[in-house]
Amino acid sequence: MTSVSASLTKLHHHRQFFPGLANKAYFNYGGQGPMPQTALDAISHAQAYIQQIGPFGTEVNSWIIEEIKAARNAIACELNVPAETITLTEDVTVGCNIAMWGLEWLRGDHILLSDCEHPGIIATAQEIGRRFGVEVTTCPLMATLNEGDPVEVIAQHLRPKTRLVILSHVLWNTGQVLQIDKIAELCGEKSVKLLIDAAQSVGLLSLNLTELGADFYAFTGHKWLCGPGGVGGLYVRPEVRDSLKPTFIGWRGVISDSKAKPVDWESDGKRYEVATSNYPLYTGLREAIAIHQQWGTPEERYQQICHNSEYLWRKLQVLSDVKCLRTSPPESGLVSFQLTNQTPNASRQLVVFLESQGLFTRTIADPDCVRACVHYLTLESEMDKLIEGIQQFCQLV
Repeated sequence: MTSVSASLTKLHHHRQFFPGLANKAYFNYGGQGPMPQTALDAISHAQAYIQQIGPFGTEVNSWIIEEIKAARNAIACELNVPAETITLTEDVTVGCNIAMWGLEWLRGDHILLSDCEHPGIIATAQEIGRRFGVEVTTCPLMATLNEGDPVEVIAQHLRPKTRLVILSHVLWNTGQVLQIDKIAELCGEKSVKLLIDAAQSVGLLSLNLTELGADFYAFTGHKWLCGPGGVGGLYVRPEVRDSLKPTFIGWRGVISDSKAKPVDWESDGKRYEVATSNYPLYTGLREAIAIHQQWGTPEERYQQICHNSEYLWRKLQVLSDVKCLRTSPPESGLVSFQLTNQTPNASRQLVVFLESQGLFTRTIADPDCVRACVHYLTLESEMDKLIEGIQQFCQLV
């Protein structure tokens, strides 16, 4: 057996852990990844176990403490950071809100976004601007997809009163990967805090947040890590923790005295956690991470994702009715494209047609395009079917 066929056999065997891949060609990992059966089973077993020994009592509380610790450690291992830097949250948006509302804003301060940020982040920044008299502006990073220097663009848009820069590590619409280490260096020189929306990077890129240098890094487990919805996290660089005040406050984030009266914040990432969570979901995320680690290291997984995105990108390049947003192979698993004879609603019509053929993609509003996400789990045969589906649609219209 050749190394290529052996690798393919290994992948087919590994995909059997994911029941959601059995009946479709799935290209929506950037929206939500399919959970492995082990994660589904772990969640179910944990729920049953909690009811069996609790659901409230000394024994179950001890179990919950250990599950929280295990989830925090698993995440920290993936991101190459100390466990105490991780706050467990529900999703990316909660993590971003913790970082954005936790700064002590002054009238006249400035927040800088890119023109490729998610609506939830834009809306939060706008509300901070309204409440505190903070100015919010954007810098044009979408135009740097194929040429130009994003770091230089950001540098040109910083102001003397810029307090926070908010960027996505992997832009959710175009798939562009930003050089966060260089941007972090730039912001550090200007005493500007840097918040990263990591919705599309955790589970996709091979990451070392300690070296990356961002102050805040908000992520989720339900996309590229293929964990359950409702579990995410926030990394806070230790050097800036004391400058970020808790906004959402509850018993998990405070230290209490013998009479259960709060006396101080927790000294680590727990200070931003609030109260009761769906703890079996933590178990599910930990199992999902373990399944990925069985297949390969973060770097090996990322390299396979890049191999797959280049394969799909080259196949799309051949189609006369399609134009990829990128003029060179993508550096992430997000492959966005447009129809060359694009009419109003064409992207939506294509996505609906493809789904009727068992091919799951999604539309993006700005720029108006279709986004297909490839994982290390994606098969070349699935990408070939996607190409065939696009061709069929173009022939019909």
